[in-house]
Amino acid sequence: MDDALILKYASPVPRYTSYPTAPHFSEAVGQAEYQSWLEAIGPGEALSLYAHVPYCDRLCWFCACHTKQTLRYEPVASYLNGLHREIATIGGRVNRQAKVTALHLGGGSPTLVRPDDLIALKRAFSSHFEFSSDCEISIEMDPNDLDAARHDALAAIGMTRASFGVQDFDPVVQKSINRIQTYEQTRDAIEASRARGVGSVNCDVLYGLPYQSLSSLEATIDAVVSLAPDRVALFGYAHVPWMKKHQSMISDESLPGIVERFAQMSRAADMLVAAGYEAIGIDHFARPGDSLAVANREGRLRRNFQGYTCDSAETLIGLGASAIGQFRQGYVQNMPATGEYLRQVENAGLAAVRGYMLTPDDRLRARVIASIMCDFAFSFSRIKAEFPELAGAVVEEAKLWRARDVDGLTTIEDGVFSLTERGRPFARSVAAIFDTHLQSGRGRHSVAV
Repeated sequence: MDDALILKYASPVPRYTSYPTAPHFSEAVGQAEYQSWLEAIGPGEALSLYAHVPYCDRLCWFCACHTKQTLRYEPVASYLNGLHREIATIGGRVNRQAKVTALHLGGGSPTLVRPDDLIALKRAFSSHFEFSSDCEISIEMDPNDLDAARHDALAAIGMTRASFGVQDFDPVVQKSINRIQTYEQTRDAIEASRARGVGSVNCDVLYGLPYQSLSSLEATIDAVVSLAPDRVALFGYAHVPWMKKHQSMISDESLPGIVERFAQMSRAADMLVAAGYEAIGIDHFARPGDSLAVANREGRLRRNFQGYTCDSAETLIGLGASAIGQFRQGYVQNMPATGEYLRQVENAGLAAVRGYMLTPDDRLRARVIASIMCDFAFSFSRIKAEFPELAGAVVEEAKLWRARDVDGLTTIEDGVFSLTERGRPFARSVAAIFDTHLQSGRGRHSVAV
């Protein structure tokens, strides 16, 4: 892969965890639309739930999540009261015969929540929603927050998958991103989770971090592999200080260049595959027996705001400040500011402030982009069957792109538009050619490698 090609396709584009992406949400969709979408959920429909905990006891400078630092528990306790109120309101509007197939607690740092409050939160969900017997309960974990009581509480609420943020084990890199976390802490936390029956462990690793080198990343990958996680997410650090001011603590000069980022990504991916992991989409790796790897082989891989998933639920309900929900009709996002979120929930039980109503063309392009991000391909006949009146335009766009693709990133064979092995690292850039909203200029994005 020559440097010129890497630079050519590194232009900033969305990560495509949705289409259209969040910068295109507006106040045209709010509480009224949200309520009607909740009430339209039918009996027996599968649901995913996401609850956002926007607090950390330290602020990692690389983080682009909606979160804030607090050294006091009172704001967390107050926030949880509001979250309980929102859970009750939404549960009262959703058909009780709908089945929750996945619950994800993210943040922020959900594991800073006290043990009794973790148990009370799960009890609130169970009181207002019907959970399937095989529901996946996944939680983002910070080893610095964990103790025996919290591990016990997480086991008590039925956690099935623990997701540990590793980022990088190199002390210099950790200091530069304000995330001090030793290998031993991480190992002990993983072992404690497994000892309590957690069947799946995920580790997040970042490349493109300040002062990170190819050798330091190799050492981190070796250390992660020694922990034997079931899944590894290999994310590129998104440097967006215009959106997250605390990232200005990371100087541009300390960051690897685009070509070096690409080398880090490629080397880490090669090491994970050599260690027995299967590559999933653009940035995930899983052991062959893991449900994500099975779904990938069977063509059931999906993508939502939490990344790649094998959860088949079409509806994702987001709870908490800034949380985004996904429905057949469109997307809805809660108020990001925590104080205003609590005020709205107290007054109305809901805090939706913006969203997007999908058009037929959006649904077509969402399907095509998701297929590229998950399968690196899409079938002309399948989209024509699903969108008979609209698919022709996308097919022509694909053919035009292929005719101009002098770099050999794509191919069309037997009516299937596919990315070549050379093109797969640039899947985001290829997906972007079908994004009719991208040219509006709304939103700034991270580099595509």
